[in-house]
Amino acid sequence: MTQVKTGDTVRIHYRGTLNDGTQFDSSEGRDPLEFTVGSGQIIPGLDKALPGMAVGDKKSVPVVAAEAYGPHNPDASQAVPRDQIPADIPLEIGTALQMRTPDGNAMTVTVAEVTAETVTLDANHPLAGKDLNFDIELVSIG
Repeated sequence: MTQVKTGDTVRIHYRGTLNDGTQFDSSEGRDPLEFTVGSGQIIPGLDKALPGMAVGDKKSVPVVAAEAYGPHNPDASQAVPRDQIPADIPLEIGTALQMRTPDGNAMTVTVAEVTAETVTLDANHPLAGKDLNFDIELVSIG
């Protein structure tokens, strides 16, 4: 029976949850996720769990924050004067916004705090600092 090794292109179905059981993502109702094992296309903790699996295998994989989206970086949050944000931009906490970096690249930030004077924007990944759990099923190799 063929087993996954680094460099193989695989397809998996998955369900991702937080430690409290809250689901944050799933491939249910979609095509399986396809990627090359060991290429850095997915988070390291999940990538490392695949070698040795065979088609049809299922497993539960706990992934600590350091092997997922890393720790929450407080330096990735910035308070912006409220008058520098266009009036038509929604400022509800948790709203994801697209910004341009000084070099012109797009960057997603989340509204973290709103006061009368400032809006705090957080550029951390929403799952940074969180331990994750994945239930995976290997659909195909190759």
